[in-house]
Formats: sequence, C-alpha cells, structure tokens
Amino acid sequence: MTTPPLTINELIDLERYPLDRPDSDEYAALLSECRAHLRSEGCMVVSGFVRPEAIEVLVAEADRVAGAAHRSYNDTNIYFSADDESLPKSHPRRRFYRRSNAFVPADNFRADSPLRAIYEWAGFMPFIRAALEEPEDRFFRYGDPLADVIINVVDAGGGFPWHFDTNNYTVTLAIQNGDAGGAFEYCPGLRSSADENVPGVQAVLDGDRGPVRTLDLQPGDLQIFRGRYALHRVTPVEGDRTRYVGIFSYADAPGMVARVERTRQLYGKVLPIHLERENARREDMLAD
Repeated sequence: MTTPPLTINELIDLERYPLDRPDSDEYAALLSECRAHLRSEGCMVVSGFVRPEAIEVLVAEADRVAGAAHRSYNDTNIYFSADDESLPKSHPRRRFYRRSNAFVPADNFRADSPLRAIYEWAGFMPFIRAALEEPEDRFFRYGDPLADVIINVVDAGGGFPWHFDTNNYTVTLAIQNGDAGGAFEYCPGLRSSADENVPGVQAVLDGDRGPVRTLDLQPGDLQIFRGRYALHRVTPVEGDRTRYVGIFSYADAPGMVARVERTRQLYGKVLPIHLERENARREDMLAD
C-alpha cells in the first residue's frame, strides 16, 4: 500500500509563514522582512519553512534519486571564465579552483514528488517573486524540463569554491547537511554592476574574513539569495552523510531552457526541446 503524498500544509509551515493568506497582515510582515534582508544583505533565510516532520520525506526522496546525479569535475575561477595571461598571476581571473558538481535532473522528480509539490504550489512562486520585488511579467517558472526542480548532491570533500553567480538570484531548500562542514559563506555587495572591485575580491581570496558572513543552514530552511554581486562559497562537506539541497529555478521569460552545451555539462544529457530552442533569441544575449 502506497503512502499518499503530503499536502502542502503538511510540507510548509503555513501557520508560521502564511503563504496561503497573501492578504493577511502576517503575510505583509513576512514580505517586509524578506525585502529588507534582500536589500541590505542580498540574502534571506526563511528558517523552518518546511515542517520538521516533512524533512524525512524529502530526505527519502533525495536518497531515492541521488544515484541519478550527473557528476562533473573542472577547474574554474570565480567568474567561470578562461584564463587571461595578460593579467598578473595574483588577479582573481587567474586563480582557478577545483569544482565538483553533482545535480539530479528535474525529470527524476515525479508528479507526487514533495519537492515538486512545493515548487508548483500556487502560493509559492508569487511569494518568491514578491520577496525579490520582481514584476509579474518578468518572472516565470523555468521552462527547462531538466532544470526547473533539481537537487544538488555533495559527498565528503565536496563543496563549492568562491564564485559569483551568472544569474541574479537563487532559491534553495536545505534538505540534509553533512556530518560537518558545508557552511554557506558570502560577501554581500562585494561588487556592483559598475565596479568589479578587484582589490576587495582579491583580499577575500587572500584570506580577508572582514566582509564574510557565515550561515549554517538547517534542513527545512528556505534561502533566497542574490548571488550576482555577492562572492560566495560552500565549505567542504565532512563525514559519511551526504549534503542535499533542493534548487528551484525561475526565468524572466516563459518557456526558457538552457543551452545545449550547458545542459550536457550539468546533467549529462539533452532533450529534444533543448535542440529545438538552441537558436532562440534571448534579450540579454549573454553566455550561459
């Protein structure tokens, strides 16, 4: 006999975080707090967003799909760019760090998936959009069937070295921590659209801890993070227990999917939709 899927009220602590009551004073207060943190720190942690009793269901799902994670290894700098030999060796563009990726593609999360249930619940996306203060006509669920809902899998020794995100924000859900390590560290506003602040970035890479904030995210915590201008990393995971983080993806246009090469790198495969839309025009024309 199969266990019925959890309801959204069994997954999300709606008494504490009333996403189902967007006209309430409590919802307005929550949004105000989120916006204030995102404006000042570029980061908001909604602690205990998922109920404690639902965590074991999410962990069980992560354990079930972990074997489908595509693993890749490469050396990268904090900008994901090529080496530039015209710069001094101390420059951030010339410092490369070992990066290991392991992502479970979205097609492993079935219709009864608790992680997908959160992502597709009608009250979730409007809350994320409102917290980020994005306009409705520029905020959509990601149209990529391999990348809208994924899990990052990190075993002992794995983590993420210092980097800036190529996208403006990420939305993640802590599912399971390693036995130790795996702390999220970030430097809010270390660069801006007008200033790369190379001296400040270089100082952090050299060990300056002054600008660094450290978060020990706990299972059930929802994190909304503006990573475009905040240098950040995840310290190496220690012990036998795997670190699981769910990632919810959004885009500024409907039906958007990733480029073929980027998809193959992250998930080890592509689908017909990626080939069909490979040459679709994008407004910003930036590389993935």
